[in-house]
Amino acid sequence: MTRLFIAEKPSLGRAIVAALPKPHKNHEGYVVAGNGDTVTWCIGHLLEQAEPEAYDEKYKTWRLDDLPILPQQWILKPRKSAAKQLGVVKKLLKQFDEIVHAGDPDREGQLLVDEVFSHAKLSEAKKKRIQRLLINDLNTSAVKKALSALRSNMEFVPLSVSALARSRADWLYGMNMSRAYTLLGKQAGYQGVLSVGRVQTPVLGLVVRRDREIEAFIPKPFYQLDAVIPYQGSDILARWQPSEACQPWQDEEGRVLARNLVENVARRIEGQPATVTKSERKTTKQSPPLPYSLSALQIDAAKRFNMSAADVLACCQSLYEKHKVITYPRSDCRYLPKGHFKEAQSVSTAIAKTTDALSTAVSNANLSLKSKAWNDSKVEAHHAIIPTSKSSSALSGRERDVYELIARQYLMQFYPAAEYAEAKLDFEIAGGLFIAKGKKLMSPGWRTLLSRDKSAQNEDIESLVPPLDKGTVLTCARGNIKDCMTEPPRYFTEATLLQAMTGIARFVKDPSLKKILRDTDGLGTEATRAGILDLLFKRSLLSREGKQIRSTASGKGLIDALPEKAAYPDMTAQWERQLHDMAEKKGAYQPFMTALESELNVLMQTVRHGSVPDSLRSLPAQPNRFKKGRGGKSRAPAKKRRYKTKA
Repeated sequence: MTRLFIAEKPSLGRAIVAALPKPHKNHEGYVVAGNGDTVTWCIGHLLEQAEPEAYDEKYKTWRLDDLPILPQQWILKPRKSAAKQLGVVKKLLKQFDEIVHAGDPDREGQLLVDEVFSHAKLSEAKKKRIQRLLINDLNTSAVKKALSALRSNMEFVPLSVSALARSRADWLYGMNMSRAYTLLGKQAGYQGVLSVGRVQTPVLGLVVRRDREIEAFIPKPFYQLDAVIPYQGSDILARWQPSEACQPWQDEEGRVLARNLVENVARRIEGQPATVTKSERKTTKQSPPLPYSLSALQIDAAKRFNMSAADVLACCQSLYEKHKVITYPRSDCRYLPKGHFKEAQSVSTAIAKTTDALSTAVSNANLSLKSKAWNDSKVEAHHAIIPTSKSSSALSGRERDVYELIARQYLMQFYPAAEYAEAKLDFEIAGGLFIAKGKKLMSPGWRTLLSRDKSAQNEDIESLVPPLDKGTVLTCARGNIKDCMTEPPRYFTEATLLQAMTGIARFVKDPSLKKILRDTDGLGTEATRAGILDLLFKRSLLSREGKQIRSTASGKGLIDALPEKAAYPDMTAQWERQLHDMAEKKGAYQPFMTALESELNVLMQTVRHGSVPDSLRSLPAQPNRFKKGRGGKSRAPAKKRRYKTKA
């Protein structure tokens, strides 16, 4: 029986067609293979959430009294630019009994095609027969392999429910909060749209708080003390470890703020016996870093090449769809299926053909080594981003930079661990504890692939921390006092802001959430983080100053006007945890949505009955983007998509 494949986008559709029997017959919006199988495609989302006025005409005019807007029956409307292709897909769905879902292997890709099935009103019996095709690599051999491993689409219903909850919740929160605060801003004389989103706003809050911490920072002196202990023509430097009795003179990070205390200790240890109370020498190993997820890649590309997250994603999409030299790029996974290990030779050969810069790295790789990256239990819908077995000589400069990062990280898996010699000596001097320690790279292993490896710059560990036995007594010649100054935190950069978004537990306000959130996916998803940052720049809530990311006056004013909860990552991190639980069949849709609607009722009541926040009154003037609606009342901007928030 012939099958209908529905791909997420044309490039994926073409890849599926290439793996099906020839001859291929092209039609408008679909292709028929030699065996009768038909491949059609979406163009991203064919459907989109309807605007508020689709639920009630009164919502065309923005009024606080109408908030919150809470649809009872959700409406999806065809995207104007995709209406023709939607018609093609719906017509084909009626003609086939065997259907294969070929959306991208992630939460959004699952929903994107599933919502077309619902819109086309497929029968439940037909839905239950739908199969799922998971493709991470667009090369024909990989697609053929995926075609032989189809699964039931019913297995992925929880993933679709999770994506649906995310989409509707973002609409509810973004639509209501953006309307509410835009209307408050208008009352204060601000004539622009103040968009609020459950991800973009906490990200803005991170930057605003960091900027203010820097502005309010007052440097303070602190002091360090090293005991100088001569031994065989060299000096051992052992750092003083203040005891609990010194806590009144230390800050929260343990730095000593009283110079007279340090001077007193320095006087007491001069010329005194220095007894070794503990002597440790060991060899440690450092395994290669795992292959990239999208966020990890974006962070490294920002550090290395000063590339924005959006630029990295664009390069990845081109490397994946156009050149087919990397696997699926919007991945949040850093592990690989064990079955992929046997492709190491063909992938390595492709790397050497694609980039001369890594030819030596390929030739020195030991393809029999298997790092911890190959772990089936850590791989779900998609795996880490790695090169494919296809080579290309047509990459642009930026594409080559990103490809080389991905390829180098992959090749590291076939190099041994880096080995270090570590040594530590504890001295007791005049009743105080002083520690000397050192670390030296002995065997670089995978670190040979790093072009600028600072860890290779080691001093002689034997002279810094000589091999002394416990009980050895030397003499402290003197104490060296080092005058230091506390430094303000650094402004966010693209790399550090992405790191903050992925490691959001460090920034939550509620201490009880920190442990829970260490395992969360963070703020946003791999696929949305670049767009969220881009949105904040476009809306002039954030600005770039060189590599630094700063908040603007408008960004600060909006954060000050919002309830504290909206400006911290706690809420959205909790959302991501619940959405993840839904995808894992550990959580349910309805309780999540009911709780959100209740919260929005409370928030909108507060906005309606509260006064206009002072911070909105001091916002910089903006050009009037509002148009007059019926009765001369202010209404939404003509291009309503401008204020809607995906996150």
